[in-house]
Amino acid sequence: MKTAVFPGSFDPFTNGHVDIISRALPLFDRIIVGIGNNTSKQYLFPVEERERWISGIFENEKKVLVKRYNSLTVDFCRQEGAGYILRGLRSSIDFEYERPIAHTNSRMAPGVETVFLIASEKFSSVSSTILREIIRHGGDVSEFIPKGIILPGRK
Repeated sequence: MKTAVFPGSFDPFTNGHVDIISRALPLFDRIIVGIGNNTSKQYLFPVEERERWISGIFENEKKVLVKRYNSLTVDFCRQEGAGYILRGLRSSIDFEYERPIAHTNSRMAPGVETVFLIASEKFSSVSSTILREIIRHGGDVSEFIPKGIILPGRK
């Protein structure tokens, strides 16, 4: 079984994340959306809420599971029997950030391969960081996040 872990904090989960997962579904038998805990980040939304949102979005897709983890991503992959880490790239800056992580992961876990998908053009300028800032200032992010995500002021 080809299993991929799609790791991230997903604070918030975006249409770009949905796009990457949807496009990766034909490539894998199972995709685990791994909600990690990045100690350098200050989260806007509780992990329980992020997990509920993502699970709801993919409730009809049997190949997608949502799990939380508090370890290194490669350790989580080993625990879940995943041979792949799925990452989305919006720009060359993302690639330069992700490349050394992928190299380090391959040294730590030689059986786990990182697979990059290029973001669809319409999602390439949107990041969770930008959306958090818009949300903090009361802006409308509804066109950038799935309908199943209910934010303050959104019905």
